[in-house]
Amino acid sequence: MLEHVYRRASMYEGWAALCIATCDQEIFDFCEKKGFPCVMTSSTHTRALERVHEAVLNLGLNPAEDDLVLNVQGDEPMMLPEMIDVTTRPMLDHKDVGGTVLAMDIVDEVQYRDPNSLKIIHDLNGDILYTSRSPIPYAKKFSREIGAKRIYGIFGFKWHFLKKFNELPESPLELVESCDSNRLYDNGLTQRVAPYPYMLSFAVDCPEDIKLVEEHMVNDPLYKLYARAA
Repeated sequence: MLEHVYRRASMYEGWAALCIATCDQEIFDFCEKKGFPCVMTSSTHTRALERVHEAVLNLGLNPAEDDLVLNVQGDEPMMLPEMIDVTTRPMLDHKDVGGTVLAMDIVDEVQYRDPNSLKIIHDLNGDILYTSRSPIPYAKKFSREIGAKRIYGIFGFKWHFLKKFNELPESPLELVESCDSNRLYDNGLTQRVAPYPYMLSFAVDCPEDIKLVEEHMVNDPLYKLYARAA
């Protein structure tokens, strides 16, 4: 799963640096065997964004305050390189946007009601109000017209905004929903949604999802480009 994400993310040509961050020795050894850049981080992190912050420091990159830092989560093996551009675009186009979240349309009720699928609510300007494992926005009967979206596991930050996130303590809604981003919303901050239209793509949230991804990866055009190198 991790190899799929790394190889697909590496197809994006805009990286200044791309590195896997982990606290797991097995993953680190796997990366060394494959020749993937990898940095070890503390095992005490409870949130992915805290790990990303430490990884930037451990790599010694010394980013400028407005440099972009992305968290591409390792459980989205069907992600597309173009999603990186979609995630960064609002931060490049708007000086006041410090962070973004890639959000994909939800088209079926099963995913809408799945607690493993984090739903995302934003205002008319695209600024995110809340993320939840509950089916939101609430509707007695699900339809595509309610505009439900899920977090697609790619988060963008300007470096100064990621530092701000890391300085804040864990917040009530973050803990209840088990979602990093709610720490920002609890403290009166926000991110800009980076919308992406629905496509057939599955995250690996539980072991049963692996078989589902494998079945669909066979016909995936990107997979065919890197399968021989895998």
